[in-house]
Amino acid sequence: METALTRLVGVRRPIVQTGMGWVAGPRLVSATANAGALGILASATMSVGELRSAVREVASRTDAPFGVNLRADASDARDRVRVIVEEGVAVASFALAPSRGLIAELKDAGVVVIPSIGARRHAEKVAAWGADAVIVQGGEGGGHTGEVATTVLLPQVVDAVDIPVVAAGGFYDGRGLVAALAYGAAGVAMGTRFLLTSDSTVPDAVKAAYLAATVRDVTVTTAVDGLPHRMLRTDLVTSLESAGRTAALLRAVRHAARFRRLSGLTWPRMVRDGLAMRHGKDLSWGQVLMAANTPVLLRASMVEGRTDLGVMASGQVAGLIEDLPSCAELVDRVMAEAHETLRGLRAPGASTPG
Repeated sequence: METALTRLVGVRRPIVQTGMGWVAGPRLVSATANAGALGILASATMSVGELRSAVREVASRTDAPFGVNLRADASDARDRVRVIVEEGVAVASFALAPSRGLIAELKDAGVVVIPSIGARRHAEKVAAWGADAVIVQGGEGGGHTGEVATTVLLPQVVDAVDIPVVAAGGFYDGRGLVAALAYGAAGVAMGTRFLLTSDSTVPDAVKAAYLAATVRDVTVTTAVDGLPHRMLRTDLVTSLESAGRTAALLRAVRHAARFRRLSGLTWPRMVRDGLAMRHGKDLSWGQVLMAANTPVLLRASMVEGRTDLGVMASGQVAGLIEDLPSCAELVDRVMAEAHETLRGLRAPGASTPG
Protein backbone atom coordinates (compact mmCIF):
# COMPACT_ATOMS: atom_id res chain seq x y z
CA MET A 1 0.00 0.00 0.00
CA GLU A 2 1.62 3.23 -1.14
CA THR A 3 0.91 6.52 0.64
CA ALA A 4 2.69 9.83 1.16
CA LEU A 5 4.33 8.27 4.24
CA THR A 6 5.71 5.21 2.45
CA ARG A 7 7.08 7.40 -0.34
CA LEU A 8 8.64 9.84 2.12
CA VAL A 9 10.55 7.33 4.26
CA GLY A 10 10.90 4.39 1.90
CA VAL A 11 8.93 1.75 3.80
CA ARG A 12 6.45 -0.71 2.27
CA ARG A 13 3.61 -0.37 4.80
CA PRO A 14 2.10 2.89 6.17
CA ILE A 15 2.59 1.85 9.78
CA VAL A 16 4.89 3.37 12.41
CA GLN A 17 6.08 1.74 15.65
CA THR A 18 6.52 4.58 18.12
CA GLY A 19 9.65 5.30 20.16
CA MET A 20 8.66 4.02 23.61
CA GLY A 21 11.24 4.44 26.36
CA TRP A 22 12.77 1.14 27.61
CA VAL A 23 10.59 -0.69 25.03
CA ALA A 24 11.62 0.39 21.53
CA GLY A 25 15.09 -1.13 21.51
CA PRO A 26 17.08 -2.70 18.66
CA ARG A 27 15.17 -5.99 18.62
CA LEU A 28 11.71 -4.45 18.31
CA VAL A 29 12.81 -1.74 15.89
CA SER A 30 14.62 -4.11 13.54
CA ALA A 31 11.72 -6.60 13.61
CA THR A 32 9.33 -3.78 12.71
CA ALA A 33 11.60 -2.58 9.90
CA ASN A 34 11.95 -6.09 8.50
CA ALA A 35 8.14 -6.34 8.50
CA GLY A 36 7.98 -3.36 6.14
CA ALA A 37 6.88 -0.72 8.67
CA LEU A 38 8.84 2.16 10.21
CA GLY A 39 10.46 1.23 13.52
CA ILE A 40 11.58 4.08 15.77
CA LEU A 41 14.31 3.62 18.36
CA ALA A 42 13.72 5.34 21.73
CA SER A 43 16.82 7.29 22.77
CA ALA A 44 15.74 9.38 25.77
CA THR A 45 16.66 6.61 28.21
CA MET A 46 20.06 6.02 26.56
CA SER A 47 23.36 7.83 26.85
CA VAL A 48 24.79 9.19 23.60
CA GLY A 49 27.22 6.27 23.44
CA GLU A 50 24.44 3.76 24.05
CA LEU A 51 22.42 5.40 21.30
CA ARG A 52 25.23 4.97 18.79
CA SER A 53 25.62 1.30 19.75
CA ALA A 54 21.87 0.73 19.49
CA VAL A 55 21.70 2.37 16.06
CA ARG A 56 24.53 0.16 14.84
CA GLU A 57 22.81 -2.94 16.22
CA VAL A 58 19.59 -2.10 14.38
CA ALA A 59 21.56 -1.49 11.18
CA SER A 60 23.23 -4.90 11.58
CA ARG A 61 19.79 -6.56 11.78
CA THR A 62 18.01 -4.84 8.88
CA ASP A 63 18.64 -3.05 5.61
CA ALA A 64 15.28 -1.26 5.84
CA PRO A 65 14.86 2.38 6.91
CA PHE A 66 14.31 3.12 10.61
CA GLY A 67 14.17 6.15 12.88
CA VAL A 68 15.36 7.51 16.22
CA ASN A 69 13.17 9.42 18.66
CA LEU A 70 14.73 12.38 20.48
CA ARG A 71 13.79 14.83 23.20
CA ALA A 72 14.14 18.20 21.54
CA ASP A 73 14.64 19.92 24.91
CA ALA A 74 17.51 17.67 26.07
CA SER A 75 20.76 19.55 26.64
CA ASP A 76 22.65 17.01 24.50
CA ALA A 77 20.11 16.99 21.65
CA ARG A 78 22.72 18.15 19.14
CA ASP A 79 25.08 15.33 20.17
CA ARG A 80 22.27 12.89 19.44
CA VAL A 81 21.54 14.57 16.12
CA ARG A 82 25.22 14.10 15.26
CA VAL A 83 24.87 10.36 15.91
CA ILE A 84 21.81 10.18 13.65
CA VAL A 85 23.60 11.99 10.84
CA GLU A 86 26.91 10.14 11.16
CA GLU A 87 25.25 6.71 11.34
CA GLY A 88 22.96 7.36 8.37
CA VAL A 89 19.64 7.02 10.21
CA ALA A 90 16.72 7.69 7.86
CA VAL A 91 14.25 9.40 10.20
CA ALA A 92 14.41 11.63 13.28
CA SER A 93 11.23 11.87 15.34
CA PHE A 94 10.71 14.15 18.30
CA ALA A 95 8.58 13.86 21.42
CA LEU A 96 8.51 17.67 21.65
CA ALA A 97 8.67 20.20 18.85
CA PRO A 98 12.28 20.61 17.67
CA SER A 99 13.73 24.04 17.02
CA ARG A 100 13.92 25.47 13.53
CA GLY A 101 17.71 25.04 13.73
CA LEU A 102 17.56 21.34 14.58
CA ILE A 103 15.10 20.70 11.77
CA ALA A 104 17.35 22.51 9.28
CA GLU A 105 20.46 20.66 10.50
CA LEU A 106 18.79 17.28 10.02
CA LYS A 107 17.21 18.12 6.67
CA ASP A 108 20.53 19.43 5.33
CA ALA A 109 21.97 15.99 6.11
CA GLY A 110 19.15 14.22 4.27
CA VAL A 111 17.32 13.02 7.42
CA VAL A 112 13.51 12.99 7.34
CA VAL A 113 12.11 14.97 10.31
CA ILE A 114 8.81 13.82 11.85
CA PRO A 115 7.82 15.53 15.13
CA SER A 116 4.98 14.21 17.30
CA ILE A 117 2.37 16.82 18.15
CA GLY A 118 -0.85 17.02 20.12
CA ALA A 119 -2.42 20.23 18.83
CA ARG A 120 -3.12 21.85 15.47
CA ARG A 121 -1.06 24.96 16.28
CA HIS A 122 1.98 22.79 17.01
CA ALA A 123 1.60 21.05 13.65
CA GLU A 124 1.34 24.38 11.88
CA LYS A 125 4.48 25.63 13.63
CA VAL A 126 6.73 22.67 12.80
CA ALA A 127 5.39 22.51 9.24
CA ALA A 128 6.34 26.16 8.76
CA TRP A 129 9.81 25.36 10.11
CA GLY A 130 10.34 22.62 7.53
CA ALA A 131 9.24 19.36 9.19
CA ASP A 132 8.64 16.65 6.57
CA ALA A 133 5.63 15.07 8.30
CA VAL A 134 3.93 14.99 11.71
CA ILE A 135 2.63 12.26 13.99
CA VAL A 136 -0.64 13.43 15.55
CA GLN A 137 -1.52 11.77 18.86
CA GLY A 138 -5.04 12.03 20.18
CA GLY A 139 -6.04 11.61 23.80
CA GLU A 140 -6.51 7.83 23.44
CA GLY A 141 -2.75 7.38 23.10
CA GLY A 142 -0.49 6.11 25.87
CA GLY A 143 2.10 8.06 27.85
CA HIS A 144 1.92 11.84 27.96
CA THR A 145 -1.26 12.77 26.18
CA GLY A 146 -3.80 15.52 25.59
CA GLU A 147 -7.55 15.83 25.98
CA VAL A 148 -8.68 15.92 22.34
CA ALA A 149 -9.72 12.61 20.79
CA THR A 150 -7.95 11.43 17.65
CA THR A 151 -11.18 11.58 15.64
CA VAL A 152 -11.39 15.32 16.38
CA LEU A 153 -7.71 16.25 16.32
CA LEU A 154 -6.74 14.33 13.18
CA PRO A 155 -9.03 16.10 10.68
CA GLN A 156 -8.08 19.45 12.21
CA VAL A 157 -4.40 18.82 11.50
CA VAL A 158 -4.95 17.25 8.07
CA ASP A 159 -6.84 20.39 7.03
CA ALA A 160 -4.23 22.73 8.52
CA VAL A 161 -0.95 21.47 7.00
CA ASP A 162 0.21 20.31 3.58
CA ILE A 163 2.70 17.68 4.77
CA PRO A 164 1.95 13.99 5.47
CA VAL A 165 0.08 13.37 8.72
CA VAL A 166 0.42 10.10 10.65
CA ALA A 167 -2.43 9.28 13.04
CA ALA A 168 -1.71 7.97 16.55
CA GLY A 169 -3.89 7.19 19.54
CA GLY A 170 -6.43 4.38 19.39
CA PHE A 171 -5.02 2.29 16.51
CA TYR A 172 -4.35 -1.44 16.61
CA ASP A 173 -5.83 -3.07 13.49
CA GLY A 174 -6.54 -2.70 9.78
CA ARG A 175 -9.93 -1.09 10.26
CA GLY A 176 -8.23 1.72 12.14
CA LEU A 177 -5.72 2.16 9.33
CA VAL A 178 -8.54 2.52 6.79
CA ALA A 179 -10.34 4.99 9.05
CA ALA A 180 -7.17 7.09 9.39
CA LEU A 181 -6.67 7.07 5.61
CA ALA A 182 -10.28 8.17 5.17
CA TYR A 183 -9.60 11.16 7.40
CA GLY A 184 -6.69 12.09 5.13
CA ALA A 185 -3.81 10.62 7.11
CA ALA A 186 -0.88 8.94 5.35
CA GLY A 187 -0.61 6.11 7.89
CA VAL A 188 -0.93 5.18 11.54
CA ALA A 189 1.48 5.01 14.46
CA MET A 190 1.02 2.39 17.17
CA GLY A 191 2.77 2.01 20.52
CA THR A 192 0.84 -0.34 22.81
CA ARG A 193 0.11 -2.75 19.93
CA PHE A 194 3.84 -3.11 19.18
CA LEU A 195 4.69 -3.37 22.88
CA LEU A 196 2.39 -6.40 22.93
CA THR A 197 4.30 -8.50 20.38
CA SER A 198 6.62 -11.46 20.77
CA ASP A 199 9.49 -9.28 19.48
CA SER A 200 9.04 -6.83 22.35
CA THR A 201 11.55 -7.34 25.19
CA VAL A 202 9.01 -6.29 27.84
CA PRO A 203 8.86 -9.01 30.55
CA ASP A 204 6.10 -11.61 30.29
CA ALA A 205 4.49 -10.61 33.59
CA VAL A 206 4.04 -7.06 32.35
CA LYS A 207 2.63 -8.22 29.01
CA ALA A 208 0.18 -10.39 30.93
CA ALA A 209 -1.01 -7.35 32.90
CA TYR A 210 -1.69 -5.48 29.67
CA LEU A 211 -3.53 -8.42 28.13
CA ALA A 212 -5.70 -8.76 31.23
CA ALA A 213 -6.67 -5.07 31.19
CA THR A 214 -10.07 -3.85 30.08
CA VAL A 215 -10.70 -0.43 28.54
CA ARG A 216 -11.74 0.82 32.00
CA ASP A 217 -8.40 -0.26 33.46
CA VAL A 218 -6.58 2.44 31.46
CA THR A 219 -6.53 5.83 33.18
CA VAL A 220 -5.02 9.30 32.92
CA THR A 221 -3.19 10.65 35.96
CA THR A 222 -0.90 13.56 36.84
CA ALA A 223 0.44 11.79 39.93
CA VAL A 224 3.59 10.39 38.29
CA ASP A 225 5.23 13.51 36.91
CA GLY A 226 2.73 16.34 37.20
CA LEU A 227 1.58 16.06 33.56
CA PRO A 228 -1.38 14.08 32.14
CA HIS A 229 -0.08 10.55 31.59
CA ARG A 230 -2.18 7.63 30.29
CA MET A 231 -1.32 4.26 31.87
CA LEU A 232 -2.73 1.08 33.35
CA ARG A 233 -4.41 1.67 36.68
CA THR A 234 -2.51 -0.25 39.38
CA ASP A 235 -2.18 -0.14 43.15
CA LEU A 236 0.96 1.97 42.66
CA VAL A 237 -0.95 4.58 40.66
CA THR A 238 -3.65 4.69 43.32
CA SER A 239 -1.04 5.16 46.06
CA LEU A 240 0.69 7.94 44.11
CA GLU A 241 -2.62 9.74 43.65
CA SER A 242 -3.42 9.53 47.35
CA ALA A 243 0.05 10.58 48.56
CA GLY A 244 0.50 14.08 49.95
CA ARG A 245 2.67 16.67 48.23
CA THR A 246 5.58 16.20 50.64
CA ALA A 247 5.61 12.42 50.24
CA ALA A 248 5.41 12.78 46.45
CA LEU A 249 8.36 15.17 46.36
CA LEU A 250 10.48 12.94 48.61
CA ARG A 251 9.73 10.00 46.33
CA ALA A 252 10.63 12.14 43.31
CA VAL A 253 13.99 13.06 44.85
CA ARG A 254 14.82 9.38 45.36
CA HIS A 255 13.81 8.53 41.79
CA ALA A 256 15.76 11.47 40.39
CA ALA A 257 18.88 10.24 42.18
CA ARG A 258 18.34 6.72 40.85
CA PHE A 259 17.80 7.93 37.29
CA ARG A 260 21.00 9.99 37.54
CA ARG A 261 22.92 6.82 38.44
CA LEU A 262 21.25 4.77 35.69
CA SER A 263 21.70 7.37 32.96
CA GLY A 264 25.11 8.69 33.94
CA LEU A 265 23.77 12.24 33.90
CA THR A 266 25.26 14.85 36.21
CA TRP A 267 23.11 16.93 38.53
CA PRO A 268 23.93 20.12 36.55
CA ARG A 269 22.81 18.39 33.35
CA MET A 270 19.56 17.27 34.99
CA VAL A 271 18.96 20.83 36.19
CA ARG A 272 19.52 22.15 32.65
CA ASP A 273 17.07 19.60 31.28
CA GLY A 274 14.62 20.64 33.97
CA LEU A 275 14.95 24.27 32.93
CA ALA A 276 14.31 23.23 29.33
CA MET A 277 11.17 21.35 30.40
CA ARG A 278 9.85 24.43 32.19
CA HIS A 279 10.37 26.64 29.16
CA GLY A 280 7.00 27.47 27.63
CA LYS A 281 5.11 25.43 30.20
CA ASP A 282 3.44 26.37 33.46
CA LEU A 283 5.37 23.83 35.54
CA SER A 284 6.43 24.28 39.14
CA TRP A 285 9.86 23.13 40.25
CA GLY A 286 8.07 20.35 42.10
CA GLN A 287 6.56 19.11 38.84
CA VAL A 288 9.93 19.31 37.11
CA LEU A 289 11.47 17.21 39.87
CA MET A 290 8.58 14.75 39.70
CA ALA A 291 9.33 14.25 36.00
CA ALA A 292 12.30 12.15 37.11
CA ASN A 293 9.72 9.60 38.29
CA THR A 294 8.82 8.63 34.75
CA PRO A 295 11.99 6.94 33.42
CA VAL A 296 12.64 5.14 36.71
CA LEU A 297 9.09 3.88 37.18
CA LEU A 298 8.84 2.87 33.53
CA ARG A 299 12.12 0.98 33.79
CA ALA A 300 10.86 -0.92 36.85
CA SER A 301 8.08 -2.42 34.76
CA MET A 302 9.40 -2.50 31.21
CA VAL A 303 12.87 -3.82 32.10
CA GLU A 304 12.65 -5.33 35.58
CA GLY A 305 9.14 -6.76 35.26
CA ARG A 306 7.85 -5.17 38.47
CA THR A 307 4.14 -4.77 37.92
CA ASP A 308 3.86 -3.75 41.59
CA LEU A 309 6.48 -0.97 41.54
CA GLY A 310 6.46 0.17 37.91
CA VAL A 311 4.38 2.42 35.72
CA MET A 312 2.86 0.87 32.59
CA ALA A 313 2.14 3.58 30.03
CA SER A 314 -0.73 2.43 27.84
CA GLY A 315 -3.12 3.50 25.14
CA GLN A 316 -6.79 2.75 25.63
CA VAL A 317 -6.51 0.03 22.98
CA ALA A 318 -4.84 -2.21 25.57
CA GLY A 319 -8.36 -3.22 26.54
CA LEU A 320 -8.93 -4.58 23.02
CA ILE A 321 -5.67 -6.49 22.50
CA GLU A 322 -5.69 -10.22 23.21
CA ASP A 323 -2.55 -11.75 21.71
CA LEU A 324 1.21 -11.45 21.17
CA PRO A 325 1.99 -11.84 17.47
CA SER A 326 5.44 -11.22 16.03
CA CYS A 327 5.94 -7.85 14.36
CA ALA A 328 5.81 -9.56 10.98
CA GLU A 329 2.54 -11.29 11.84
CA LEU A 330 1.07 -8.08 13.24
CA VAL A 331 1.95 -5.92 10.23
CA ASP A 332 0.77 -8.58 7.78
CA ARG A 333 -2.49 -8.91 9.71
CA VAL A 334 -3.11 -5.15 9.82
CA MET A 335 -2.53 -4.86 6.08
CA ALA A 336 -4.75 -7.88 5.31
CA GLU A 337 -7.54 -6.42 7.48
CA ALA A 338 -7.16 -3.04 5.78
CA HIS A 339 -7.43 -4.53 2.29
CA GLU A 340 -10.41 -6.67 3.36
CA THR A 341 -12.12 -3.59 4.80
CA LEU A 342 -11.54 -1.66 1.59
CA ARG A 343 -12.89 -4.55 -0.48
CA GLY A 344 -15.99 -4.61 1.69
CA LEU A 345 -16.57 -0.92 1.13
CA ARG A 346 -16.26 -1.35 -2.65
CA ALA A 347 -18.38 -4.51 -2.88
CA PRO A 348 -21.71 -4.37 -4.77
CA GLY A 349 -24.48 -3.60 -2.33
CA ALA A 350 -22.12 -2.22 0.29
CA SER A 351 -23.64 0.59 2.32
CA THR A 352 -22.38 4.01 1.20
CA PRO A 353 -23.44 7.51 2.18
CA GLY A 354 -26.04 8.92 -0.14
